[in-house]
Amino acid sequence: MIVVTAPTGHIGGRLVQDLLEAGASVRVVARDPARLAPGVVERIEIVRGSHGDPAVVAEAFAGAAAVFWLVPADPRSTSLDEAYSGFTHPVLDALAAVPRVVGISALGRGTPVAGRAGHVTATLAMDDLIAATGVPYRALTMPSFMDNVLRQLTPITQQGVLYGPVVPDLSAPTVATRDIAAVAACLLRDDTWTGFEEVPVLGPEDLTQKEMAAIIADVLGRPVRYQQVPGEAFKENMRRAGLSEAIAQGMLDMAVAKNEGLDNGVARTPEWSTPTTFRQWCLDVLKPAADA
Repeated sequence: MIVVTAPTGHIGGRLVQDLLEAGASVRVVARDPARLAPGVVERIEIVRGSHGDPAVVAEAFAGAAAVFWLVPADPRSTSLDEAYSGFTHPVLDALAAVPRVVGISALGRGTPVAGRAGHVTATLAMDDLIAATGVPYRALTMPSFMDNVLRQLTPITQQGVLYGPVVPDLSAPTVATRDIAAVAACLLRDDTWTGFEEVPVLGPEDLTQKEMAAIIADVLGRPVRYQQVPGEAFKENMRRAGLSEAIAQGMLDMAVAKNEGLDNGVARTPEWSTPTTFRQWCLDVLKPAADA
């Protein structure tokens, strides 16, 4: 039995599908099972509630061979520590009791900016908390997700602009969430690994924001340019969207750290390179969304 937390998100939803296609038995922890993908409910076990609740995970993790761990940081949290380690700490004993854990993390450990990278710094601290229990743990460390571009669908299609806080000419990796799910599925089904390791999950290429905008324009067949948003304006946009001061500041700090090389500290290798190019992702995901 493999347990998947956050099964209704981009990564978790695809992971459930991948595991089922591979013939695995799947149990999910879901606050709102109605958000699960059509055709999935009758093929899985469902434990309703939050995976930050010890009573819920005691039921969900019983008899599990492996657990997929993803913390959906509460946008109203008063601190990043509360959002990540604070969410995880009450269920550490339950995590420590399962044979293996695969978690969602971020690139940056060992870089000069890792200690002031907002959400990334908090995520790495959570990884250390889990690893300290002794449970075999693989932390999937990622750059920015290609799928985050979907948040910009309206300005892309209506204004011809891709906005963001990243400097226009910084070449950096990105990754498709479907590829993250595929890597997680392989690790969750593999019972041979032990100990704690970080597993970088990088797309096949480094691109600048200007290059990404040009690819979007080519795929959509319309002009699209990239425009950098000043840091404080970016943070204020997050606040207007409902994020707390701490979470919005963490987003800004992470963006600043990325501009200073946070995602560029790991060399791409065949083992750590996933197949989906940004162009292919645009063809498969962004264009259908734009055409809808």
